[in-house]
Amino acid sequence: MLNTERIEINPKIMLGKPVIRGTRIPVELLLRKLGEGATESDLLDAYPRLTREDIQAALSYAAAALRHEEIMLLEQAEPIP
Repeated sequence: MLNTERIEINPKIMLGKPVIRGTRIPVELLLRKLGEGATESDLLDAYPRLTREDIQAALSYAAAALRHEEIMLLEQAEPIP
């Protein structure tokens, strides 16, 4: 379930990047940190205003964004001998 109440997109905050509402913590930052191996606990310690629900909302937001992504497969050209 996408919890849009926890994600905010405002051109006056972080140049319009999706952030956790009421903070300047970008969704992208949380995803990058998780991808680098940070744990939920690490994030909660590093960002005291962050909650578990915020992290879940960031993950749901990313999944929803990817769900609508379109991929175009191009036929690969044969190599020139």
